Amino acid sequence: MNDIDSTSADHDVAPEATPEARVETDAPVASSAPAVDAVPGPPARREPVGDAAAASPAPSAQSIIDEGEIAADYIEELLDICDFDGDIDIEVRAGRSYISIDSSGGEGSLRLLSKPDTVNALQELTRIAVQAKTGEFSRLILDIGGSRATREQELGAMVDRAVEKIEEGAAAASLPPMSSYERKLVHDIVAARGFTSESEGEGRDRHTVITRA
Repeated sequence: MNDIDSTSADHDVAPEATPEARVETDAPVASSAPAVDAVPGPPARREPVGDAAAASPAPSAQSIIDEGEIAADYIEELLDICDFDGDIDIEVRAGRSYISIDSSGGEGSLRLLSKPDTVNALQELTRIAVQAKTGEFSRLILDIGGSRATREQELGAMVDRAVEKIEEGAAAASLPPMSSYERKLVHDIVAARGFTSESEGEGRDRHTVITRA
């Protein structure tokens, strides 16, 4: 049986790329993940946009905890079906649930699930499962075997290459389309490098453009 631990928020990072294998699908993440409407089962979720998003009330601490518990139960069932061992931890950071899965029987058992595309697909399926029970849009983040830390390193390297182009004379450098969560990480990395960044484009084409400060 997988262990499920729940802790309260520590106000770290967050806000604004499927049973992320982030997915925060207002844009593709590492690579192409299966379309939500292609998945049988609960109805596809709808992310609030524009004024509707701004007007949406912030979720309560209890609703975020409940969301994490539902997600953990769903993932635990999937792990049992796949005959994988894993310890599931639930955290709340800045109004968002973070579900992490670490192998309790060695790294090998989760290696197949920790690839970026697979994480994104499982994350999206988990969000759909949560929405089917709560009736509310889910922004939970799924991490499998440290996949998110690995992705942050990849994003950092991507920003560094873009910065090099600007320092070589380019007026701006664009990164590939990403989810709102990953774009937030990119904005933080860019700011730490002393440059500025903005999101441009719509829907799945939304991406980050980096320029000099």
